[in-house]
Amino acid sequence: MRFVRQRIDRQRLEALRTVGARDGWLIETSDALRVGFGRSIAQLVLAHGLEGSSDAVSALRSHELVGDEGPTGSGVVAFGALPFDRSAPGQLDVAEYCLTQLRSGEAWMTSLESSGEWRTTLEHAVEPDQETQSLRSLRLQPTPDEYAHNVALAVEILRAKEIDKVVLARSVLGSVPEVIDAAAIAQRLRLREPLCTIYSVPTSDGRRFVGATPELIARRVGASVTCHPLAGTIALPPNVAPDDYQKWLLGSTKNLHEHSVPVNEIVTALATVYDNVTADASPSIVTLRTLAHLGTWITASCDDETRSPDAFEVLRLLHPTSAVGGVPREGAYELIQRLEPHDRGYYAGPLGWIDAQGDGEWWIGFRGVMLKGNEFEAWAGAGIVSESDPTAEREETKAKLASFLSSVLVDAVQ
Repeated sequence: MRFVRQRIDRQRLEALRTVGARDGWLIETSDALRVGFGRSIAQLVLAHGLEGSSDAVSALRSHELVGDEGPTGSGVVAFGALPFDRSAPGQLDVAEYCLTQLRSGEAWMTSLESSGEWRTTLEHAVEPDQETQSLRSLRLQPTPDEYAHNVALAVEILRAKEIDKVVLARSVLGSVPEVIDAAAIAQRLRLREPLCTIYSVPTSDGRRFVGATPELIARRVGASVTCHPLAGTIALPPNVAPDDYQKWLLGSTKNLHEHSVPVNEIVTALATVYDNVTADASPSIVTLRTLAHLGTWITASCDDETRSPDAFEVLRLLHPTSAVGGVPREGAYELIQRLEPHDRGYYAGPLGWIDAQGDGEWWIGFRGVMLKGNEFEAWAGAGIVSESDPTAEREETKAKLASFLSSVLVDAVQ
C-alpha cells in the first residue's frame, strides 16, 4: 500500500484527543500527540506474543511512503496494546490516518493515498461533556482482605529467598448507569495528570483501554534507547504539601530496595545488546496528583547504528520488567499465576507504537480502565519484597485504584 505524508497546520489538541480516544488510537506524551483514526487497514498479528519471532518492522517497510519529510514516528506507524503474558497472542494496527503533532505545534499527517479528506473527521468530532458517574455495581477480585493475605504468603516465600521480588495486583469490575465515553476520561486525565502519557487503544477482545501511565518501558530512536522505571510509592494526602512525604520516600529502605531491582535488571539486560549503558546515580521523585514514585532514567546506545535493535526487539528484551512482574522473571510469573485469581489480560502489558524505521515508544499499560459499554475493569498492583507489610500494600493498591478510577466514578474504591 502507498501512504502520503504531508506537513499540516497545527490542529486543536482537544479535537485530536477526542477522535483518538473515542474510536481510534491515542498516545499523548508531554512531547508529542500521536493519533490514529479511520479504518485499521493493516494488522500486525503476533500469534505467539513476544515469545515468537516478529517481522513487524519489515511488514511496515513493505508499505510505500511518499511526500514531505517528517520526524520519527510520523510515517507509517502501528499502534497497539499487548497482553501482560508474553506468550499470549497480540495485534498492532496501522490506521488509515495517523496525525503526529509535536509540543511546538509542528504537525504531519500520514494517510493511505486513496483515502478521502481527513479534516472532516476532526471538524465533526463532538467533544465530550460527560461527568463522572455513580456506581451501579462493583466486584473486587480478590477482596481487600484476601489480597493482604496473598501478600503475606508472598512475603514468606520472599524471606525464604526463593524469589527477590514479585508484583501482586488486584482488580475491580463494575458498571455505571450510562455508556462510558473514553474521550471524556482522556480529557479529564490530561488535566489531572500532566506528567503522564495519556492513552486510549482498542483491544482484540472488543474493549477499549484508556488511562494515564507514568512509566516508560523504552523509547527507541536510531541507535539510542531510553527507559524510565518507577518503583517505590507513597500516597499523597489531598491539600497537603508533598515535601515531607517525598523526603520520606527517598529515605525509605524498603522502597529504595524495591526500586533498585528493576533498575539493575534493565541495566543488565540492555548491556547484552548495547555498547554504552548509563543510569542515574540515585533515583528522583516523580510526583503525580495523588501518588509519588521513585524513578531512574536509563540510557543506552550502540556505536554502530546498524546493530541497534528495533523498538520491538527492545520490548522483547525487557518485558515484563520487575516493576510489574518480579525477579527472577520466571519464578515471579509462576507466583503471580498462583496468587492472583484472574488473568491480567492487558493490565501491565506494553502499549505504544512502532514505525517503519524501527523507532517507537512503549509504555506500561496501567493506571487505566478497560471499557465496554457501561462496564469497566481496572487493576492496581504493588511491588512485594521481603520487608513488605501486607496492610500497607493493600492500602497502596487502594490509593492507586482510587487515583485513576476518579476519572470515571464519583464513588470511592475499597
